[in-house]
Amino acid sequence: MKDKVFIGGGGENYEQQQGLALKYANRHGLIAGATGTGKTVTLQILAEGFSDAGVPVFLSDVKGDLSGLAASGSADHKLNDAFQSRAATIGFDDYAYRAYPVTFWDMFGKQGHPVRTTVAEMGPLLLSRLLELSEAQEGVLNIAFRLADEEGLPLLDLKDLQALLVWIGDNRAHLTLRYGNVSTASIGAIQRRLLVIENQGAAQLFGEPALDLSDLMRTDAEGRGQINVLASDKLMSAPGLYATFLLWLLSELFEELPEVGDPDKPKLVFFFDEAHLLFDDAPDVLVDKVEQVARLIRSKGVGVYFITQNPADVPEDILGQLGNRIQHALRAFTAKDRKSLKMAAETYRENPRFSTEQAIREVGVGEAVTSMLQKKGVPGIVERTLIRPPSSQLGPITKAERATIMAASDLAGRYDKTLDRKSAYEILAQRAAAASQEAEAAEARAEEATAMEREFNAARRYSGRKVGRSSARSMKPKDTFTSAMSEAVIKELKGTTGRRIVRGILGSLFKGR
Repeated sequence: MKDKVFIGGGGENYEQQQGLALKYANRHGLIAGATGTGKTVTLQILAEGFSDAGVPVFLSDVKGDLSGLAASGSADHKLNDAFQSRAATIGFDDYAYRAYPVTFWDMFGKQGHPVRTTVAEMGPLLLSRLLELSEAQEGVLNIAFRLADEEGLPLLDLKDLQALLVWIGDNRAHLTLRYGNVSTASIGAIQRRLLVIENQGAAQLFGEPALDLSDLMRTDAEGRGQINVLASDKLMSAPGLYATFLLWLLSELFEELPEVGDPDKPKLVFFFDEAHLLFDDAPDVLVDKVEQVARLIRSKGVGVYFITQNPADVPEDILGQLGNRIQHALRAFTAKDRKSLKMAAETYRENPRFSTEQAIREVGVGEAVTSMLQKKGVPGIVERTLIRPPSSQLGPITKAERATIMAASDLAGRYDKTLDRKSAYEILAQRAAAASQEAEAAEARAEEATAMEREFNAARRYSGRKVGRSSARSMKPKDTFTSAMSEAVIKELKGTTGRRIVRGILGSLFKGR
């Protein structure tokens, strides 16, 4: 199948080869079906097909089974005979076992290379979704991001955001005048939610070195596309963190990659497993964001494939953009199930040979109802397709095999060590330390001052400067009777009367002798 990814055989005897055209692979797709109907194997064979075509792939390994892509299938496997028989039935003449180039990633850094981003790159919208914030709390978070830009405070990890929120709380009276009400209750709620996701392991997601998107879009020496496998089995214990991270990655691809129009084949194919986690309880603004990314990212050469149990898990505006569809069996035990089954069947281009609704109910494990885009992007007629067997190992590899592949990777060591450069936490700590030192110095100066100086500085007492002599005549009070009589007596003594009195006194003294 030239310029196509071989999927399997259709028609009455499954002899008509069915494939996904590489030219339309960036028009997105859907893999749906009930648990145990073969969705994981379909994902595995699609990843193999894209890799053989030189297209890099990113997928999440929810159950741990997809690590087998890194190892070759074996003739000793219990399903070898069934695989060989199926390959012969669908005309897969060059079917052979082989391993594929795989790069393992893990947010926790244990089952793959660490994958990180920064708080600033995540942005307030996705972070609010992750923290499950109310509208008022989201408003405070937006203020925090705005202040980080204005104050030159890089938000790299969670402690940066936590420190910034503390600073906002201390300065909320001033900030409220400019940005609106900033309540301590909202800040406290955000801090509690940050603590929750930190306990879930989100602290390891945020930091540096951040993931370089070019490391996801590589080919090996043979020209095969690299298959990037994100270990998600433990990550699924925090579904909000899982969905938010994948949505962030999709948004980064949309924002960073250049426009390429309609390439002959995609630059990258992105598989979003357990897609319902993305849309469960999602606010309208987030759904609108996903719809925008899905509509526009195809011009960046990226194909997005959602994997879920029921097509109804995906909002209609997004579902309508998924041109390539592989529908495994759906169960219809309730009225709601039957309604969903009917709606799923109505989205396909009818095949006169069979009822689409009945086919979706009856297809067995490893079989699916498929419809791929054809010339000019027209949906193909629906077909019952027997999915081709995988060439790589069915099931997980061992821990030792995984460790060997990770050690041999050319990305080994690039993301292992965390960088902790100067950011909001350190800058705010320095500001607080400088303010504390200034306050201590002012207190020391105050303690050294005398009591009089302290009273003077407090405007309680005023005392003039002492002067030894003054040429100015001292002004004495003259408004009392006593002072007036004293001046008159002194003046008289200084005059003629005074001299007479003195002579009389002295004469009396000498006569007495």
